[in-house]
Amino acid sequence: MMTLKEIELLGFKSFGKKSAVSFTTPVTAVVGPNGSGKSNIVEAIRFVLGEQSMKSLRGKGGSDFIFKGSKGLSSSNRALVSITFDNSKKIFSFTNSGIGISLDYDEVTISREVFSDGVNKYSINGTEVRLKD
Repeated sequence: MMTLKEIELLGFKSFGKKSAVSFTTPVTAVVGPNGSGKSNIVEAIRFVLGEQSMKSLRGKGGSDFIFKGSKGLSSSNRALVSITFDNSKKIFSFTNSGIGISLDYDEVTISREVFSDGVNKYSINGTEVRLKD
């Protein structure tokens, strides 16, 4: 069984400052008052795992996911989401040895970054990869 350990957000939608949500126990729901960012956390998970439908992420393009600024914080030029899984049971692995990265780690971190020009970067454990990977 794969266990979600943490999600980290920087400049993604309403998360202007670097924010991290740690999951020390299994989670089945995210609750909170209106406007607290619950749906943005769910969308961040879909975003980092490669969702390509902008409509399903409530946006029209990559720049819609970047923090636009507020009274106390300036706008960001990129949005970054990283999600970390417990891989102590080695659930993550590549069958295609041509990928060039190893997943023989106790934790696997998947990241996606989108810039204001719409360019996306994907990485696994800090190594840049293709969306397909």
